[in-house]
Amino acid sequence: MSGMSGTARRAAAASATVLALGVLSACSTPGTQPDDVARTSEITVLAAASLAAPFDEITARFEADHPDVDVRVSYAGSDTLVDQLVAGAPADVLATADQATMQRAVDADVAYDPVLFASNAPTVVVPSDNPADVGALADLADPDVDAVVCAPEVPCGAATRELEERAGVTIHRVSEERSVTDVLAKVAAGQADAGVVYATDAQAAGDDVLVIDTPEAEGVVNRYPIAETADAQDHGLAGEFVAAVTSSHGRQALRDAGFGPP
Repeated sequence: MSGMSGTARRAAAASATVLALGVLSACSTPGTQPDDVARTSEITVLAAASLAAPFDEITARFEADHPDVDVRVSYAGSDTLVDQLVAGAPADVLATADQATMQRAVDADVAYDPVLFASNAPTVVVPSDNPADVGALADLADPDVDAVVCAPEVPCGAATRELEERAGVTIHRVSEERSVTDVLAKVAAGQADAGVVYATDAQAAGDDVLVIDTPEAEGVVNRYPIAETADAQDHGLAGEFVAAVTSSHGRQALRDAGFGPP
């Protein structure tokens, strides 16, 4: 290249650089990035508090099947979750503990096309030592028995109201909580003589509480819907998570936690 002019040498060098970059590009795997700039997709799921156990298992399986995806699940009372979504909280999937609460999200255009995936029923629980000697739902009407229940505007509270109406019992409530897990926590800690929770929460509590047979709950069933949100960042991943919940593995995780079929 000694006989080339300065301009020609610069042009040749530029061509060599372009050629080298082309070779490097051809040798790389399409779609891959160096580890230090790798990106992970993320989806956010808002789920009723009573779904914590099975959804933790479903999420772990989903992330194992999607190693590039991080699933963040926020558990709370269904009514609270819908309030957050309507107020603009970012989320990709919503799962509520009853159809009425999900319908509120659909009517507000923040969720669409819900699918039923599980059912649950209320039951009475007491502290493991049963200090008030509660033996039946009717005992919760006794003013000497301090009972805690869910607030009427949340699904577990609506189920409690229906249970009272069917049984002709007015529970002596000293506290109304925003989520079923708060009710369970108060009973397990001995802060109340009794409470009404979902059968699945009673099962998950193990020896922390004593379950009182509640035949009056037969027919009082909450059906759980799940839906993609209108503003999901990745509708593809959101749809895959919904499919995971309704899959055979998802149904098994729900059965193991005590949920019934939808």
